[in-house]
This record gives sequence, C-alpha cells and structure tokens, in this order.
Amino acid sequence: MNSAINADRGNLEGMANRLTGITIDCREPTRLASFWSSLLNTPITSEHDGPDWATVGSRHGQQPRLTFQRVPEAKTTKVRIHLDIQVDDIDAGQRQVKELGGTWSGERHDYDEGVVLVMRDPEGHEFCIVQHFA
Repeated sequence: MNSAINADRGNLEGMANRLTGITIDCREPTRLASFWSSLLNTPITSEHDGPDWATVGSRHGQQPRLTFQRVPEAKTTKVRIHLDIQVDDIDAGQRQVKELGGTWSGERHDYDEGVVLVMRDPEGHEFCIVQHFA
C-alpha cells in the first residue's frame, strides 16, 4: 500500500464512519418518497425540504435515510448500485411493490439461501426483494 496512505491512516484511527443515507436522482421526489415510505414502513421527514427534495427516514435513525433529488433527465440505463429489501414472503412482497406502483422486471434468482426478485420503483430504479430461508 502507498506509504502516504499508511501515514494518513494513523491520523484517522478512532473515526466512526457509518452510512447515514442514500440519495436517488429522480423526476418526482414526492412520488418516490411516498412509494418507499410505504414499502419500508418508514415516515417521510423534512430533513431535506423543498420542491426538489424528499426524504424517507432520518440520518439519526437505525437505517440509512433515502433522499430523493429532482433532476431534469430521466433514468436511461440500469443502475449500478441498488437496494436489497428483505421480505418475509417473496410473493406477498412482490404484490406489495405492485400495489404501490412498482413493477417486477421478470428477473428471479433462486439460491440455496433464498429467493431474489428484481423489482422497479415507479420511475424504473431497480431494487431487489429478498426472502431468506432460515
């Protein structure tokens, strides 16, 4: 490893870093906040306020907050980072996503440890619902 990086590391010991939020670019922040708030059973908050922002959860909460930021361009390709949402029942989870305005991509993965469905929120952002076996 680079000696400059190692030297700097000594100055960073004891830092408490933690993931507090994920920001998602979108066309309709309020609509997506409503979808994710319902899916995660987490309240919409005013940590980012204004017409171009909406937030689900809090940076002070147990889970990272989701912040939706209005951008002018529409989503055009597959996202490189996505959220995994654990569900107790994969079929019920899929129904809930659809009832909230999301869609199923048609992609399903069956593993020894569980099942994964690739879903899309109302603006087409991919995320996975996951049912773990035991």
